Amino acid sequence: MLFKRPDYFINEGKSTVEQAEASFAKKCIEFFKKNTVMCIAALLAVATSFFVPPDKTWLGYFDLRTLTCLFLTLAVICALKDIRFFGIVAQRIVVTTGNLRLLTLALVYITFIGSMLIANDMALITFLPLGYFALSVTKNEEKMAYIFILQNISANLGGMLTPFGNPQNLYLYSHFGIPTDEFVRIMFPPFLLAIAMLTAACFLLPRTPLVIRDDSGQTLNRKRTTLYLALFAFSLLIVFRLIPYWVGLILIPLVLVFADRKAFAEVDWGLLATFALFFVFSGNMARIPAVQDFVGDLLGKSPLLVSIGSCQFISNVPSAILLSRFTDNYRELLLGVNIGGTGTLISSLASLITFSHYRTLRPGHTKKYLALFAIMNIIFLVVMTLTAWFFFR
Repeated sequence: MLFKRPDYFINEGKSTVEQAEASFAKKCIEFFKKNTVMCIAALLAVATSFFVPPDKTWLGYFDLRTLTCLFLTLAVICALKDIRFFGIVAQRIVVTTGNLRLLTLALVYITFIGSMLIANDMALITFLPLGYFALSVTKNEEKMAYIFILQNISANLGGMLTPFGNPQNLYLYSHFGIPTDEFVRIMFPPFLLAIAMLTAACFLLPRTPLVIRDDSGQTLNRKRTTLYLALFAFSLLIVFRLIPYWVGLILIPLVLVFADRKAFAEVDWGLLATFALFFVFSGNMARIPAVQDFVGDLLGKSPLLVSIGSCQFISNVPSAILLSRFTDNYRELLLGVNIGGTGTLISSLASLITFSHYRTLRPGHTKKYLALFAIMNIIFLVVMTLTAWFFFR
């Protein structure tokens, strides 16, 4: 009979220093996996600093208004998440569905609308587990890849209509001072196209009968829900430039210190750090003459196609920050970095979040997921790019 070798035999012969080094390397790898985009942003910021050493101009790189708005909305969203506001509301919607097609429509629309209000990455973190719950209790795990990918696409495209829906929108809205009505006019046509395509994709699934029961017995805390929704509405007024951002920076944290101090620890500080690092990277790149000429020439030909293409390699948030330094054509840039969220696995941080969830929940099925992800995203990317090129610009 073969026995599993105890861990102390495996580590036998290794010095304490070697074990410590191995443990440290493992922790570094895990940190990189969890914070891939932030680590890449840090490397790019450091690399460009050799060409543009730190000076007083660096202080002008940072868009404090964007960072403040992002922090405030994330903090309030975390407080709402702590009382399970989104999960309880979404679960009650899902349990009313009677078949697989309606379930998929509910999951996709919840994620789509959620990304408009709480940003795409937070929408996925909140609603992907709900999709897993619904599919697992109804024994439809084989549909998980298809539905997860639809949720991922809906998260990337759903937030395009609002300035606070996607992080890159919030930045461009603030950076260029885009009027709110103009912002909505620019993004409304591709928004409708996204809804139509996602709905059509849902209708490809059969109407298999399902029974889902809500046995959680959880109810919303009305007082906290009212308070946090009021803070969320207040943060939106700040985003829409109706209230100075410094007022919110004082008021909202002050309320949360007493109402839900834990929300601050749950804020995606990695996302805020990623923004700050990309501000450094893009600011440095804009001061390198060779880069100015190269990127300027490309954007002069087609800001739409360049921004879509850039997203496929460096993701949509850094593309928005970098390219905004070289063009004033915010219309095509806005369209490009939203449409460009579809495509490759690294075109959006949200896509990496979905893949990570699926790989954990369905180990051994990643090849099927990646193949299906590529096919579905290419379809959405090509259709939306061609439509934007001929009709939306």
